[in-house]
Amino acid sequence: MISSTFRPGSPIWLDLGTTDLDASTAFYTGLFGWTIASTGPHTGRHGFFEQDGKTVAGFGPVMEPGVFSGWTPFFGSTNVEATAKSVEQAGGTVRMPATDVRDSGRMAQFTDPTGGRFAAWQPGRNTGFGVVNVPGSVSWVELHTTDGPAALRFYRQALGWVVRDMPIGGEMLYHVLSPADSDGSDGFGGIMAMAEFPAVLWRPYFEVADCDASLAKGVALGATAMMAAETMPGVGRMAELVDPQGSRFAIIATEGQPG
Repeated sequence: MISSTFRPGSPIWLDLGTTDLDASTAFYTGLFGWTIASTGPHTGRHGFFEQDGKTVAGFGPVMEPGVFSGWTPFFGSTNVEATAKSVEQAGGTVRMPATDVRDSGRMAQFTDPTGGRFAAWQPGRNTGFGVVNVPGSVSWVELHTTDGPAALRFYRQALGWVVRDMPIGGEMLYHVLSPADSDGSDGFGGIMAMAEFPAVLWRPYFEVADCDASLAKGVALGATAMMAAETMPGVGRMAELVDPQGSRFAIIATEGQPG
């Protein structure tokens, strides 16, 4: 599960880049009951999704030409310049060099060698997630890639992640990711590799109380169901959606989690 305590290399933030801010904010507030908090008149329409006054994620317009709407995970860093150097040395691309975001923190954005987009965040005033792992907040992040070995080599070298392989479906391996200082028991995300993935991307999982009801609500609000609700024993009941602007995400009612 994702932690709200800062650990280098762990998810610390999640940001939605969208081609239609009004439609996207309407969809997610309708689906999860989130409220909107503005970051002020001089931030290019960026803002925060909040639940009960606690920050869930950020949102803003797509800033790069030709880039589709999507969710981007930010991983914690104590020095984003050093993280950027590690990314380049491991074979990744620095799309946006280290830059200050006012007094909120310092960030850089990257693309891994298989095409997955992610970012690093060095906290300032914004120390990251205000709430995680409860209904209406993020609880997991997952990379979908067509080249698992290349992705694993890159992230191990660039971010130092500990990887634990977990068989699923009898033949596939799911790679569970933990921070560099971990014994592998506190996973925050995973890597799934399949040759037929239509796009390489990071997909967030949002916790919900009732997966089937949330899936139906998302579809009613204009999303497309990419995976019907399924139960994975020992994990929970989950489904995948694409929002009306094309951003992929998953919902999960984690086994044993209070609703």
